[in-house]
Amino acid sequence: QMQLVESGGGLVLAGGSLRLSCAARRSILSTFTSSNMAWYRQAPGKQRELVASSTRDGSTNYADFVKGRFTISRDNNKKTTYLQMNSLGHEDPAVYYCNAEYAGRPFWGHGTQVTVSS
Repeated sequence: QMQLVESGGGLVLAGGSLRLSCAARRSILSTFTSSNMAWYRQAPGKQRELVASSTRDGSTNYADFVKGRFTISRDNNKKTTYLQMNSLGHEDPAVYYCNAEYAGRPFWGHGTQVTVSS
């Protein structure tokens, strides 16, 4: 069982930055390092969408709408995944969810709210 806890969301001015963190609790280190990690987001009235992913072999992938602005990274020793978000705009407010995929099973965090003001 893996528990994912997100933090780092909040209110930011347009053009500003935030760094989200996702700590994997109740998991041993080998489970985390064997997991594919990802960040999704869901805005009101919209479907949840993939933002960025980091595979267990170190590959990363980004949605077109965040390329060049967001960076996903992971610290395996801390069992934590990060999402650095720069140049936040009015298209980015949403609840951001951390996702892990391990042995074919998905795990989700409860999400952290990101709000962008002008």
